[in-house]
Amino acid sequence: MSRSDADAIQNLTEVVREAADLSRKLLGGAKSLGEVSASEVEIGTTPKDEVWRRDKVVLYRYRPLVERQIKQPLLIAFSVVGRYTIVDLQKDRSIVRSFLERGIDVYVIDWGTASRADRWLTVDDYVNDYLAGAVAEIQARENGERVNLLGICEGGTFSLCYAALHPTTLQNLILVVTPIDFHGKDPDQPTGHGFLNTLTQNIPGEELDRLIEVHGNMPGELMGQVFASLTPMRTMMKYNLDLMEIAGDKKKLGDFFRMEKWIADRPPHPGELVKQWIKDFYQGNKLIDNTLKLNGRLVELKNITIPVLNMFALGDHIVPPAMTRGVGDRFGSTDYREEAVAAGHMGILVSGKAPKLVGSIVSDWLAARQS
Repeated sequence: MSRSDADAIQNLTEVVREAADLSRKLLGGAKSLGEVSASEVEIGTTPKDEVWRRDKVVLYRYRPLVERQIKQPLLIAFSVVGRYTIVDLQKDRSIVRSFLERGIDVYVIDWGTASRADRWLTVDDYVNDYLAGAVAEIQARENGERVNLLGICEGGTFSLCYAALHPTTLQNLILVVTPIDFHGKDPDQPTGHGFLNTLTQNIPGEELDRLIEVHGNMPGELMGQVFASLTPMRTMMKYNLDLMEIAGDKKKLGDFFRMEKWIADRPPHPGELVKQWIKDFYQGNKLIDNTLKLNGRLVELKNITIPVLNMFALGDHIVPPAMTRGVGDRFGSTDYREEAVAAGHMGILVSGKAPKLVGSIVSDWLAARQS
């Protein structure tokens, strides 16, 4: 047998072996898929109780796991674009549990599901009505105690506005992947990061108005498609190559399904809020320019004199670091800290190590700043 024939046989053997391995993975994956039940992919399961409701907005308080260590309660405000359950995705990937295990009393806002009746809700409503109402309820339950406010993404921007307008109700402010300087750019940021900024900053106002006029609210499915289009190759690969790699591992498969369940459940975004979010923030950058007005009052970041912890994700393609870091001089606070985390936009909340890391950083920071 010649050398070339031997090599050909070896190559064929390798191909057959790889095909056999692939078949075993597919069969094992099919078996695993068939064994996963809906009850095994539940999300947001940490016990909590409804304590306040206004319109469709609900305030929950999580049941403590240990004795309280931080005097002031913590209120979490997530983005209207997604469900708050991302902060409690699963038991081992939950920043809520991380806080509870460190003795923090945790509340969270559920913005609910907007209907056409909510089309005219604005940033003012979310900041000065819903967020303010939730803080007032917590203070009433806590004998007037100031509140620690943690805002994430769009919820972080709402939290900034609230802190600037109602500074005396808060003890500390924590921002996580929060857009602040909507025109912030980094020439060295990876290709594709900041594409959402480019897209929204170049939407003609009249086209945006027509879009909302047709839909009333921005459909959650449309928002999902926008986010998926920001990373098309990653989106395509996770449903074939990535899924095939983990299909035989029931634990990893459950992790995958829980994240996909959260992604698929995007609520509608109130129409007027979308218009204001794009025109005043992404296009006008009014938060940085000190020209944003809510309920007739100017939102000035210099009015925020409480301690501020600003956490951003180095791999964030939705809110690149340039949109959130380096803004300490905009605040009136002398206690401002930035913390970079090696994660993506949602990975900072749900990746393997990030929830415990974020929980540890925030808990230690709050412990040193309680009255």
